[in-house]
Amino acid sequence: MPAAKKSAAEKAKPGLYANIHAKQERIAHGSGEAMKKPGSEGAPSGKAFKASAKTTAAAKKTKRSAAAKKGAKQS
Repeated sequence: MPAAKKSAAEKAKPGLYANIHAKQERIAHGSGEAMKKPGSEGAPSGKAFKASAKTTAAAKKTKRSAAAKKGAKQS
């Protein structure tokens, strides 16, 4: 039986928000790290947040439409 093909979103690395939440989790557990201040070197820019919001919304829309199609086939 062939393996199911993964979409580009499933193959991609974790996104901006996943990385932020992972770092917050590490900080909460005492890693000694600190979040970068907005505008500092290496901190995500406003442009990065806007781009991330577009990809996140598109992924959610795709999941919703796939679930709707699956539900329609079962009815």
